[in-house]
Amino acid sequence: MSAQFPVARPRRLRRTPALRRLVAETRLSPADLVLPMFVKEGLTEPAPIASMPGVHQHTRDSLRKAAHEAVEAGVGGIILFGVPAVKDERGSAGDDPDGVVQVALRDLAADLGDATVLMTDLCLDEFTDHGHCGIVTADGEIDNDATLERYASIAVAQAEAGSRVVAPSGMMDGQVAAIREALDGAGHEELPILAYSAKYASAYYGPFRDAAECAPQFGDRSTHQQDPANADESLREVFLDLDEGADMVMVKPAGAYLDVVRRVRDAVDVPVAAYQVSGEYAMIEAAAEKGWIDRERTIDESLISIRRAGADIVLTYWATEAAHRCVS
Repeated sequence: MSAQFPVARPRRLRRTPALRRLVAETRLSPADLVLPMFVKEGLTEPAPIASMPGVHQHTRDSLRKAAHEAVEAGVGGIILFGVPAVKDERGSAGDDPDGVVQVALRDLAADLGDATVLMTDLCLDEFTDHGHCGIVTADGEIDNDATLERYASIAVAQAEAGSRVVAPSGMMDGQVAAIREALDGAGHEELPILAYSAKYASAYYGPFRDAAECAPQFGDRSTHQQDPANADESLREVFLDLDEGADMVMVKPAGAYLDVVRRVRDAVDVPVAAYQVSGEYAMIEAAAEKGWIDRERTIDESLISIRRAGADIVLTYWATEAAHRCVS
């Protein structure tokens, strides 16, 4: 080859770890990560979740300790899920001022202040005895409008207990508008809403249902969560939520829906979150335990792929661990 026409050699920029780090197109920072945490009423010791090795249902005290560890690692946020001692058909524990989530919020708000962003999942499945995300009618259907009333009440209870972001996940029509109206009416106009806008009816949620003890006792959630076959629908859901007052939007799950993450990122000018769900976590942990994959490399690759697809915020059960390996 003539010296007049030098050949480009992309491999020159891959020769050393320092060079690769310098020219990386996508970076993962601890501040990009949100740690989902489970707190269960009445526990005296943290309870391991068999289908999610390394993840626990926490006591009040162990939750505080794990939250401190996450903050010290630089994790950007914590999102709480609660398991009450008593569940009923309307999820009464969800908006009880002395309910498990509200008590935990007050603990963490007192401990951490604004050192991290305290978020709360806003749904009913964790609190109902039937395991569905809303009020169920006599014929087994979800009553959309009755459910919105419950969501509105739970949002206010979470705000007053110290939540800094509420995250409605039930995929009810009009949920963001109902929550925004309730928050504003209660004097919480500045509280942001992170909408689970594109939440799919996914098989990847199985371990989470063990953790939150919220498996549906009958039927499924396909009538309100999105069909995995559809992508255009996700944009309609996102735009509806933004029109209703959402400040951020989320795609859930993340790994199997990176195309949706990219489409949403390209379509909106608000922060986009993606939730690396329990099934994604469990599969990697199980394969690593068998020795079939390099655990740390696979975790880090999975997280960077979510960021590369366009997510600004990644919810992951590895948040604290990954934060220790991140370069800010």
